[in-house]
Amino acid sequence: MKLLVGIGNVIRLDDGLGPYMAQNFKADGWETLDCGTVPENFTSKIKQLQPELVVFVDAAEMDLPPGEFRIIPKEQIKDFSCGTHNLPLSLMMDFIQQSLDVEMLFVGVQPVSVDDGEGLSPEVFQGLEKLFPMLGNNHVGEIPVLD
Repeated sequence: MKLLVGIGNVIRLDDGLGPYMAQNFKADGWETLDCGTVPENFTSKIKQLQPELVVFVDAAEMDLPPGEFRIIPKEQIKDFSCGTHNLPLSLMMDFIQQSLDVEMLFVGVQPVSVDDGEGLSPEVFQGLEKLFPMLGNNHVGEIPVLD
């Protein structure tokens, strides 16, 4: 089983893209978790599920066109994360890997804005519509890696 973990704040415009994905992504062989702004509170649940792959999805400032997405290597996450959650995601990934042998990826999606407000921009929504089938059809390897 694979696990999609949506991270973000639904009252900060495009930062809500992670929860949106977790709430709307459906594919055979996948489970989802909407972790909101506290993904560290879900480490026990992730360990309990024992997935073979964990894909974290969150808004990330990468200086790309809005809606574009990239796999961000763990050592670079702190440089690109929009930072609306408490614990750095890279530390959480390390914590999970101490007790669970699992592949983990962070997919960042370029937001238009993470200002206060609700709803996703059309550009981010279009990007997610491309990301959904890539994950659902198990084409994770086709997601570009951030240079």
